[in-house]
Amino acid sequence: MSAPRWSVEGRDWPNRAASRFVESGRIRWHVQQMGAGPVVLLLHGTGAATHSWRGLLPLLAERFTVVAPDLPGHGFTTGRPVGGLAMPAMARAVGDLLGTLGVAPDFVVGHSAGAAIGVRMVLDGLVRPRGVIGLNPALTPFPGLAAQLFPTLARMLFVNPFAPHIVAAMVRGPGDASAYVKRATGSRIDSAGVDFYRRLFATSDHVAGAITMMAAWDLDTFARDVPRLRVPTLLVHGAADSAIPLASVKAAAALIPDSRIEVLPGLGHLAHEEKPAEVAALIAGFAGKE
Repeated sequence: MSAPRWSVEGRDWPNRAASRFVESGRIRWHVQQMGAGPVVLLLHGTGAATHSWRGLLPLLAERFTVVAPDLPGHGFTTGRPVGGLAMPAMARAVGDLLGTLGVAPDFVVGHSAGAAIGVRMVLDGLVRPRGVIGLNPALTPFPGLAAQLFPTLARMLFVNPFAPHIVAAMVRGPGDASAYVKRATGSRIDSAGVDFYRRLFATSDHVAGAITMMAAWDLDTFARDVPRLRVPTLLVHGAADSAIPLASVKAAAALIPDSRIEVLPGLGHLAHEEKPAEVAALIAGFAGKE
């Protein structure tokens, strides 16, 4: 297996000056921290890393203390939590990291599967934020064929030990990575952002982390717990998202007593990368820090 190397894949990592490596339990975390004020925890989605916040993090740091880790199995974080990469184990691991850092988030912001981890942390009493923001959140099972196909595909890949190497070799080969990102997410992001994804997916450790996380995901069970969320919640959805349908986000909002949806026209699953200033303004307004 090959892991992303800080001196190679991370040589010009976004917001690199804010990075540090922190030991917590069985995990060596790559964490970025920047700014001052109320604490905002940023949790990226499956297959991403802190580069996903390259535009948003500095904008939020003008008003907040922002803490953004690479989740286990992703980016430059190494090691696995007890319980693997299933949602409850990931939530506990992030909670342990926050204890090591000595910070308690006032707001939890999660993108896609990161939103589910953030909500799981609240439900399990690991954090007690004043609010939760889900960016294109994956909180309920997707309707139709996708709900059956993608978990099954992930599990098939998971049982094949060569799968991470195969996927990594495909990414390293010729092809238009930006076109793939557009098809998979509905988003058009800058060439630098595409390159950071390509770098990570060219390493088999990162691919294995994403596949393992997908294989362990259980949104059906999680969705039954979502109605217990009792903090104000903002769900932001890009109208052009080709990964998570608006109907799924509306279904999640219907389960959360104090929630509202903000739809961003023309933006896809990576809306926070396409228009970070617009998303930062929504977060600041929700947090009362306009």
